[in-house]
Amino acid sequence: MSDADEAAVLAANKAFYDAFSTLDIRRMEEVWSREDVVTCVHPGWPALDGWARVMDSWERIFDGAAMMTFTITGAEATVGGGIAWVTCTENLTSVAGGRVMDAQVEATNVFCSRGGQWLLVHHHGSPVLGG
Repeated sequence: MSDADEAAVLAANKAFYDAFSTLDIRRMEEVWSREDVVTCVHPGWPALDGWARVMDSWERIFDGAAMMTFTITGAEATVGGGIAWVTCTENLTSVAGGRVMDAQVEATNVFCSRGGQWLLVHHHGSPVLGG
């Protein structure tokens, strides 16, 4: 893995969280591969597969939130053979229904290189109990 590959994957990971924190579905669409093989596991949700179901889930999350901010810690990228993954901790503050909530989520984000761009193909978040 080159330093440039690692930096590019970490930049793609940051773009994902930037899209998430702006609650902007168009920005979220830009960071995901449009392939039907994409999958997503939100904390407490069943696994979702396929572009349409994954994007629908983001729309539902964004529609229900007034604000989300992330501080990402411990982000580590592994890159090889056109695929990469990032493990990290999402330190999240959100506002929904007038309530402020803080949470920690351990996340794994998997990216594939497509046309020189790293695109998300899988996101999995697991809540940290008591976090």
